[in-house]
Amino acid sequence: MAGHSHWAGIKHKKGRADKIRSKMFSKLSREITVAAKLGDKNPEMNARLRSAIQSARAANMPNDNIDRAIDKSEAGDQSNFESIRYEGFGPKNIAVIVDTLTDNKNRTASSIRTLFQKNGGSFGTQGSSSHNFKQTGVIKIEYSLINEEDIIDLALNSGAEDCISYKNNFHEIHCEKEKIYKVKKLLEDKIDSFISTGIEWIPIIFNEINHKDKDEIISFLDCLEDDDDVQNVYSNVKFKG
Repeated sequence: MAGHSHWAGIKHKKGRADKIRSKMFSKLSREITVAAKLGDKNPEMNARLRSAIQSARAANMPNDNIDRAIDKSEAGDQSNFESIRYEGFGPKNIAVIVDTLTDNKNRTASSIRTLFQKNGGSFGTQGSSSHNFKQTGVIKIEYSLINEEDIIDLALNSGAEDCISYKNNFHEIHCEKEKIYKVKKLLEDKIDSFISTGIEWIPIIFNEINHKDKDEIISFLDCLEDDDDVQNVYSNVKFKG
């Protein structure tokens, strides 16, 4: 019985991992398709597409998937996706911003509102929680590609505002959102692989939460990220201890 239970657990975990990877690939593909549709199909001429492809490769998405996503942008019946931001407050009144890419804003708004309400949060209007954040250009690079001293020099010389290194994980470069692709282009002279590039909502006012409430909050944020239309979720939560 123990062996059977163990195997069931392995299958469940693998199934969960496959589901997460499939959902992540789907979201990355959607971003590639939209970026290619809005600009040049050549990533060298389209900074948003280039960044989307780099993020996909960092996630180990097969090249065939990337090519199909680009080709899909030329399909005559391609849906028109719209970027929509939702705001609100989650458990323990944490501020939350949800970025979506959707072809049906009524469906998406209903889904996001329901997730907030079911998890003890409140769905807000635009501006209700975003004053807790600052829009910032964020570029992430594998920690192993360059040492901390060199990445700081490279980042500052490229026009970045800050560089944070998370040991044995990644370097995170911050810059003004309007300068992100200019900074990225200069970094590409020395770096040929990036984890991600994008405009993110960085908290300027944090909500410190006791560690005992961590599971509840993580569960809520996971539910939001699991929605097919959601591209990114940001919160100002900071766990004590």
